[in-house]
Amino acid sequence: MISMDTFRALCLSMPEAYEVQHWGNPAFRTKKRIFATVNEAEHTVNFGFTPEVQAAFCGQDDNSFCPVKGGWGLQGWTTVRLGKVKKSLLVSAVQSAWYSAAPQKLQEQYRMQNGL
Repeated sequence: MISMDTFRALCLSMPEAYEVQHWGNPAFRTKKRIFATVNEAEHTVNFGFTPEVQAAFCGQDDNSFCPVKGGWGLQGWTTVRLGKVKKSLLVSAVQSAWYSAAPQKLQEQYRMQNGL
């Protein structure tokens, strides 16, 4: 099981990511926008993916990943059950969500530093 502390550390390890409060819950963002929100009571997180990235993660592990209900889910927002997800897949999810929320210049810098 992934702890909230582990999840928080993964999010904060991304360049220029920081924690804020969003509707009374922890959220992680870049200067541009939020990429993950936390529901500590349910031990879940929501990621801001594109619909295509959402489909890929849900198709890879539908026990851990599912679209948020309603319009947010249609836009790509995806719930992840931290009690079920493998850490390696969670790391990929954090990176993917961060990447889509990062400013263009920071995305380019990240790609160059990581050989992508």
